[in-house]
Amino acid sequence: MINLRSTPRHRRSVTALLLVSLALAGGCKEVPGTPGASGPSGDTGIGSSGPEAPTDTAPADPSATPSAPGTSATPSTPGKPTTPSTGTVPPTASGGWITIDAAAQAAATKAFFARKPKPVTGNPVKVPEFNVGCKTSHHNSDDPIVLPKLVGGSHNHTFWGNRSTDANSTAESLRASKATTCNSPDDQSAYWVPTMYQNGKVVDPTEVTVYYGSRLKDPSRTQPFPFGLRMITGNAKNQVDTPDKQGNHFWCAGIGGEIGRSADKTFPVCAKTANIVRQITFPDCWDGRHLDSPDHKAHMANGDHTGACPKSHPVPVPSVSFVISYPLSANTDGITLASGTSFSMHADFFNAWRDEALAARVRNCLDQGVKCNSAGNF
Repeated sequence: MINLRSTPRHRRSVTALLLVSLALAGGCKEVPGTPGASGPSGDTGIGSSGPEAPTDTAPADPSATPSAPGTSATPSTPGKPTTPSTGTVPPTASGGWITIDAAAQAAATKAFFARKPKPVTGNPVKVPEFNVGCKTSHHNSDDPIVLPKLVGGSHNHTFWGNRSTDANSTAESLRASKATTCNSPDDQSAYWVPTMYQNGKVVDPTEVTVYYGSRLKDPSRTQPFPFGLRMITGNAKNQVDTPDKQGNHFWCAGIGGEIGRSADKTFPVCAKTANIVRQITFPDCWDGRHLDSPDHKAHMANGDHTGACPKSHPVPVPSVSFVISYPLSANTDGITLASGTSFSMHADFFNAWRDEALAARVRNCLDQGVKCNSAGNF
């Protein structure tokens, strides 16, 4: 685990402040809680002003919907189609919507479902799931999804996975960086959440497990994320609990569990044999056409009441879930997040998995409804 290395940044220019104000439209777009730095250089990366959200209808048949952008099929050995490489056709951006190439996407989906799954061996748990175990990588006040190229423009974040993640990160730069703090070298993805403090001192997770699963009734049509897909979940502006008090709260994991509440009632007090944990889950239905959207959420959705993806977002993709364990138990007073109270917890995911590795895990594990380990084995 790496200690906090971030240092106060230079004061932002008036231009940068105006850009930040314009950017604060949703998701984790809030006034930074940590001193920032110079403004963005060049294009912000979100996309220039353009038309409103596309109005064409998303594909209705998940089996005909692509799973990786800008791909082209290549010859493969009989019975095991090679996963098309990504990045051959650059996505286009307009008004915050980043659109993929539909034809290349369709070819990638066809190739994926032509794969013959690896025969299930042993007696794996009948749960569609695989995971990667990660440790903290670094901290900075950047957010390459919400505030791309705006160095120091966000509150402080705790990153794991790709060690290179900063304000200037792109899908291509993440893939080019081979250093990751997760236990699968094929996962160059970037993951981050607001930094936790206790009485002003940084508290890093002891460990993070990123689960990739399916919450849908039928997981067999789940397909990989397209390379470069990004999304956020949660709301940094939310500083209070939900009216029904059923929000996604911190909880105690371990023997003894919760034995009380913190002085402000927002955190549990755990037995000495337990510790504070937070689980954050992303949507698992994709619209099939966009790597990102203006609020970084509209291109994704949750399954509906039937346990299937809605027609507006018909493509089942892995359900990403962070389980974050912090080294806190009985003493949970004075805890805050860089974004505010515990209820402002949110998370970001920027996909940079190696295509073949992700496709193999999705096809072998999720599509067959069985649990695999971090290496993708039963």
